[in-house]
Amino acid sequence: MNRVPVESNTLKSVGHDSKTSTLEVEFHNGNIYQYFDVPQAVHSELMRAPSIGKFFGSQIKGQYRYGKV
Repeated sequence: MNRVPVESNTLKSVGHDSKTSTLEVEFHNGNIYQYFDVPQAVHSELMRAPSIGKFFGSQIKGQYRYGKV
């Protein structure tokens, strides 16, 4: 999955596959996780958020199934 760099103290890059509704995030520590069943609209909101890290923490983390890549 292609990820794009983001400006965040928490996340380094973010990608989304609209066909599978999978959100992939890379953290600054090098860990990569995939979050499943994340709608395109949520990915769009994440990318527009004033604070990507805060949005991720409140709207994605703990809300969707995930797995470490």
